[in-house]
Amino acid sequence: MVGLAEAAGVVLAGGRSSRMGRPKAALEWHGSTLLHRTTALLARTVGGPVLVVAAPGQDLPELPPGIELVADPVEGLGPMRGLATGLAALEGRAPAAFVCSTDLPFLHPALVRRVLREFTDPETDVVLPVARGYRQPLAAGYRTALAGLVEKLLGEGDLRPGMLFRHCRVTQLDDDALLADAELARADPALDSLVNVNEPDDYAAALARPEPEVVVERFGALASGGQRGPRTVRAASLGAAAAAVGIALDRHVVAAVNGDQMTRDARLPLVIGDTVAFLSADAGG
Repeated sequence: MVGLAEAAGVVLAGGRSSRMGRPKAALEWHGSTLLHRTTALLARTVGGPVLVVAAPGQDLPELPPGIELVADPVEGLGPMRGLATGLAALEGRAPAAFVCSTDLPFLHPALVRRVLREFTDPETDVVLPVARGYRQPLAAGYRTALAGLVEKLLGEGDLRPGMLFRHCRVTQLDDDALLADAELARADPALDSLVNVNEPDDYAAALARPEPEVVVERFGALASGGQRGPRTVRAASLGAAAAAVGIALDRHVVAAVNGDQMTRDARLPLVIGDTVAFLSADAGG
């Protein structure tokens, strides 16, 4: 059995981004970057390490604190190479990982949790969403023990994830199976978690979408002047949520996200369904 506290996250940041015309990892996303958003979201969802796998010599934007960086030994071998590198780096540290590409701007923690929950079955090696009409190998769960098998397949010239699935036990989750999870159905009924941005038009369309609705509450001195009570705002980050209610997110303020994660990181990504409580740090919040 694999719990969220044990599971890891792997973000594959390599790739030539030829259709986009520029590195997708560095694309701006509501005051941050796509890579920063994806890694920070995984870090707030899983309890194990979160790794970024980069191509050799790849220039990456700033990563959130605590995110580890590993480099592929060889360039140009696609996601299987990144998968092997990421899983091998987690050997002995986590039994399974959610592995994704950097270009999933609407990835929701509920999707990550739904996928990783399938590892309660000890016979499962891979949890593969087959949703929105496609297999989703870059938004899937993998046992870290598969690293050696992936490396072996690479050595034999098998560069496609589909070849891996022929050699291990795969649990497939179609749209209905994913949305049988009440939390995911409520937060992401269209499974937008699996929407990626491959071309400039995709990116422009994603940026044009409204930011997620989140609930903001203010406590203590921050609730003076009739500011008590929850308020719904649109905000893709903690900083945007603070600005929406007129709070300066400085050393005097701390935020509790969903009642447990204490932070003042303005770039922390927020998603539909989040509740943010702002408290005065000076008052012991």
